[in-house]
Amino acid sequence: MWSAVSDATIVLIVMTAGTFAMKSAGPLVLGARALPASVQRVVDLLPAALLAALALVSTVGNGRSIEIDARLAGLVVAGIALWRRAPFVIVVIAAAASTAAVRLLG
Repeated sequence: MWSAVSDATIVLIVMTAGTFAMKSAGPLVLGARALPASVQRVVDLLPAALLAALALVSTVGNGRSIEIDARLAGLVVAGIALWRRAPFVIVVIAAAASTAAVRLLG
């Protein structure tokens, strides 16, 4: 049975179970108590940091090497547009336009 299941599927199942276990452990361990303020500040920042890391790794990662190309220009422009609080549609258009411009020039 397991020979027909890909490695990616097994990893997905294990990660899903681990995520469920970790999310369930919080209320069981803490009960009705709130997190300390310093820990809560770090927890509040984690999703943004993890998303930024995922975007960077997906952009410049190429298997086991780093590949710098036009996509990095788009990521930088998108980051700047988000930092300046541009609407999401503008962020996507600016990133796509900058990536296309770098590909056209390079």
